[in-house]
Amino acid sequence: MSPTLAGLMIVACLFVLLATGMPIAFALGLAAFVALFAQSGTAIFYVLGDTMFSGIANLAYVSIPMFVLMGAAVASSPAGSDLYSSLDRWLNRIPGGLVLSNIGACAIFSGMTGSSPATCAAIGKMGIPEMLRRGYPTTVAAGSIAAGGTLGILIPPSVTLIVYGIATETSIGRLFMAGVVPGIMLTVMFMVWAIIDCKRKGYEFDARAVRYTLRERLEATPRVLPFLLIIAGTLYVLYGGIATPSEAAGAGALLTLVVVILSYRLFRTRPIANIFGSAMRESVMIMIIMAAAELFAFALSSLFITQTVASTIAGMDVNPWVLMLVVNIFLLVAGMFLPPVAVIVMTAPMLFPIVTQAGFDPYWFAIILTINMEVGLITPPIGLNLFVINAIAPTVPTRDILWGALPYVLVMFLAIAVLCIFPEIATWLPNQMMGTVQ
Repeated sequence: MSPTLAGLMIVACLFVLLATGMPIAFALGLAAFVALFAQSGTAIFYVLGDTMFSGIANLAYVSIPMFVLMGAAVASSPAGSDLYSSLDRWLNRIPGGLVLSNIGACAIFSGMTGSSPATCAAIGKMGIPEMLRRGYPTTVAAGSIAAGGTLGILIPPSVTLIVYGIATETSIGRLFMAGVVPGIMLTVMFMVWAIIDCKRKGYEFDARAVRYTLRERLEATPRVLPFLLIIAGTLYVLYGGIATPSEAAGAGALLTLVVVILSYRLFRTRPIANIFGSAMRESVMIMIIMAAAELFAFALSSLFITQTVASTIAGMDVNPWVLMLVVNIFLLVAGMFLPPVAVIVMTAPMLFPIVTQAGFDPYWFAIILTINMEVGLITPPIGLNLFVINAIAPTVPTRDILWGALPYVLVMFLAIAVLCIFPEIATWLPNQMMGTVQ
């Protein structure tokens, strides 16, 4: 059987399993197992466990559950509500203040969690009902939160960038630094489109604004500042080379837990158990996906599918930017069907040498890849953030969620184009702070 035919069959098998509603980790693992069993028979049992374990047996992966715990501590406590209300009260007099505060809260919350679904759920639970209450169009309310939630995998600390760094053996601190300016740029672009969309649909901002006194604006701010300081401190020790990602994540998670428990007096067992339970569920889910993705990647490599695809792309006698366009299309399609972590584990080792040999900066490419994964979070058929919005706002029709999120996909395409024209947006800050990569 040719690698091309084998590749089509294993991908078709994966899509069939996904169509049945099977969890992505089990679908990846089962599709890989069937392919390997068909090739090697019972001999596959001798390498099955070792292959999956090797996918997660990396000390650097300790940072993932720590950052997840850091986010769970905020998401499972009133901290998220305080962040949201604080931004709303300070931005409410600006035209479109509520929708801007929603997207801004998503951006800041992303820095606390590194997770798009967590960001989407935490801010959406408060933001969507409040926007609907104030008369915002349902497409604006749902679309802005769905898109804002995607910032969780771009703005550091980002689990996606950690996985990319480990998979490609690049500096995680430099990757985090590369995500800062593009993250801010994309946040501003989302805000601009949200204002345009509201005005296009006839929403009158000034007539709907709510007035707050200075005292009301200052009430929630002191509780938010410690979390912002923890984020800044975590990033500082990473960028300054003071601590490894795992050490920084552990310290950040501990400090966040202490601040949450003391600030909100969560001295009972149940709230703390909920925090650890939420963090454990998400961490285990991520790790299982990574282990299954490692097995899937092993199956692709054993059937020479990965090598065939890589050699085909690398052998294309085209302009490097045409090659990058092909890579982007490939990532967009993959991101529509697979979660970001699975896509990166499977494709980054294959695409990394192709991209670097074509003369592209690997840290710039990490940001391009991540934005492609953001697109997949708000596009069918998987569109994880769309399902999150559907779950937390059941009164909003699915059609409105889809149409509200679609324009933000075009905004992300525009961001990718801007980064291609001006790659310094991603590379300038890490080069200034950490020196130029030789």
